Amino acid sequence: MSRIRVLIVGCGHMGTSHARAYVKMKDFEIIGLVSRGSASREKLSKELGGLPQFDNIDTALKETKPDAVSINTYPDTHAAYVKKALEANCHVFVEKPLAQTVKESKQIAALAAKKKKKLVIGYILRHHPSWMKFVELAHTLGKPLVMRMNLNQQSSGEMWVTHKQLMNALPPIVDCGVHYVDMMCLMTRSKPVRVQAIGARLSQEIKKDMYNYGQLQVVFEDGSVGWYEAGWGPMMSETAYFIKDVIGPKGCVSIAGGEKKTSSSDIDSHTKTNQLKLHSAELWKNGKFLKKDKLINMSDEPGHQELCDREQAFFLKAIKRDFDLTDHINDAINSLKIVLAADESLRKGRTINL
Repeated sequence: MSRIRVLIVGCGHMGTSHARAYVKMKDFEIIGLVSRGSASREKLSKELGGLPQFDNIDTALKETKPDAVSINTYPDTHAAYVKKALEANCHVFVEKPLAQTVKESKQIAALAAKKKKKLVIGYILRHHPSWMKFVELAHTLGKPLVMRMNLNQQSSGEMWVTHKQLMNALPPIVDCGVHYVDMMCLMTRSKPVRVQAIGARLSQEIKKDMYNYGQLQVVFEDGSVGWYEAGWGPMMSETAYFIKDVIGPKGCVSIAGGEKKTSSSDIDSHTKTNQLKLHSAELWKNGKFLKKDKLINMSDEPGHQELCDREQAFFLKAIKRDFDLTDHINDAINSLKIVLAADESLRKGRTINL
């Protein structure tokens, strides 16, 4: 295969970012854009110099016969679209989560293996050098670990519309939670054993059986514990909306914000670290701290578009170099299992054993 002919499905924020990544890479050729609404795909097509447009994936697959499909739609369509792409013998990149159930995710993994096609799930933090360093430093803190993470987003206008549409399928602790629970799993390298969660419906604008604020707690086999909080909407606080903190017997490491104040609705702020703060618990004989806290500057780090570029570079390598993606897919299913168990815990009002 010389150039990989890729079909873009979903032309919103993430679809546009990934399309811009493909355009930069000589090994990819975008052969079509798919979205149910015409405005987003027409805008993207115009930006990219004019591309074939489709309003459904079936027609697009039949007419363009792509080598790869990039799926960037709402979560409730992911499983069906990935299956269609794999059945058409295409490699697949899909935004997280892979599916809405663990059962469907496992079926998709089996289908990808059967078809001998690459399946990459959009876990963007795995491609972020600062987050990779964060995980690396967490491994130096001993066990058990205490992991505290959140991402609350105060949203209005178009972003609140997007959040309400996302909540037609999944709550925030599931949709965003897979990213941060995945990081916890990388930090502990231990099996999750039980999950519990609480939440609240803070808006009459979302459906009655949905909640726009949630908090989960997960316990691992090695005694490590993790906490994750996520809320969306115009009522959310901008105070302490971004906490990323890991504590172990030997000290702690935290993502420390820089001097520049950012908004929780700024997508670049969702991955920006600015600097890492490493604290050692080691003491002198007099009981005072032996070492000063160490600040690790991360100011020259990739923005959102650069991270999307790195994700698609990984997708390219997976195809060209025939990467074994078994662990990548299993990790994605594992993190999904945890956040879906949290949703079950909240709805049933009890702890869920994994």
